Amino acid sequence: MESARTLRVTGKGSVKLAPDATRLTMTIRGTEKEYADALERSAQQTEALKDSLAPLGFGRDELRTLSFSVDMRYESFRDESGEYRQRFAGYEYTHALKLEFGRDSALLGRALHTLAAGSVEAEFRISYFLRDAEAAKNALLAEAVSDAKAKAAVLAQASGVKLGAICLIDYSWGAPNLEVMPVPRMMNVAAKAEASFDMDINPEDIEVSDQVTVVWEIF
Repeated sequence: MESARTLRVTGKGSVKLAPDATRLTMTIRGTEKEYADALERSAQQTEALKDSLAPLGFGRDELRTLSFSVDMRYESFRDESGEYRQRFAGYEYTHALKLEFGRDSALLGRALHTLAAGSVEAEFRISYFLRDAEAAKNALLAEAVSDAKAKAAVLAQASGVKLGAICLIDYSWGAPNLEVMPVPRMMNVAAKAEASFDMDINPEDIEVSDQVTVVWEIF
């Protein structure tokens, strides 16, 4: 519990860092009449994606699952009296996967061309992120603490008191968003390309901010 002679200050930190890695999120989906067939078809398409990306130097374990589901799907139809009804259409599978690599526009273009030229129709999303998330969090925390110390020094001097030992540090330890999406919507890889896609994307820096509260003894 704080004593009567304390000074509480909230410091704010903000850092801007250039993303150094690319994340390609791919989603494959389809519908089969039987549940087992949906599982098998999804597995076949996933293996086909891995096969197509292998010549670019990606290991099979680098294509990782983000989510997977198989749900019953229904469709609307009109019966003989013209009334709308629902009927079972099959089992719909949805498999979201991610592929991560360095910030390399040429490699990204080749990967997208490979997907377009392959047999699997997939949706994709391009995003960029920081590989060393811990370093970014530490830089943000250091900035916030430094700001709190500067504010506390000004307040102490203006109030005619001196700062003593720190008796409390309150920080949320939340997870900052260290990802930017220049292409926010999912896109279809359907058109064939001659050699590769020209992915001249220059993502903006990742800017994150947070705050920390520090309590000093004063005398």
